[in-house]
Amino acid sequence: MKNTLPYLLLLTLGLNSCAQAPLAQTTNTTYEERTLHDPDGIGKFYMGREIANVMGFDGAAWLERPSREVTEQPDRVVQSLGLKPDAVVADIGAGTGYFSFRLSPLVPQGRVLAVDVQPEMVRVLTGLAQDRKITNVQAVLGTITDPKLPEPVDLVLMVDTYHEFSYPKEMMSAIVKSLKPGGRVVLIEYRAEDANVPIKPVHKMTQQQVRLELTAAGLVWQETKDFLPYQHLMIFIKAS
Repeated sequence: MKNTLPYLLLLTLGLNSCAQAPLAQTTNTTYEERTLHDPDGIGKFYMGREIANVMGFDGAAWLERPSREVTEQPDRVVQSLGLKPDAVVADIGAGTGYFSFRLSPLVPQGRVLAVDVQPEMVRVLTGLAQDRKITNVQAVLGTITDPKLPEPVDLVLMVDTYHEFSYPKEMMSAIVKSLKPGGRVVLIEYRAEDANVPIKPVHKMTQQQVRLELTAAGLVWQETKDFLPYQHLMIFIKAS
């Protein structure tokens, strides 16, 4: 795969870094806000879990770090999804398209909807797709409450993303509505059960917490794969 880093470094020079998206005003009692909280979180809690800060565009080059090939095994991950050639896949929190461009050849008659809430990331995705002459990856600018998926999807992939959703209830509601009957949600998160996983606590999740939150969104847990060194790969299905 063509090296993305030079493209990112050049683009970063012409763009301002993107900070945490402002939280929309809400009177929704679903969320609890606390003054005392983890410095890496936003002080907002959902179902007992603190929501983590979003990594801004200025950290985009980190998404392309070579060590991901070993620690996150992206090629093995996408192969494990068992995608049909005509599947429509949404990569939520796509960032630089690290997974989107690996999904692309697996769905030659389908599409990959690469969603991000940061316009800078969407510009990177669009530029890289054009540069690589990849026509089945479409960059989509979502919001913090809705990924704005333009069509129903067979599978939603979220890699180290869900724990940063400012509005997880609203986002998951929109995602589930866009899933086809029997569609799957695949969530990859660093294992909070393991203190040796070298990630800040607020950026990790337990299986129990993931199942609690995604079950509340109307999904049914199907399977957990633990072949990754540091992360859970959890698969949920839309029952109807």
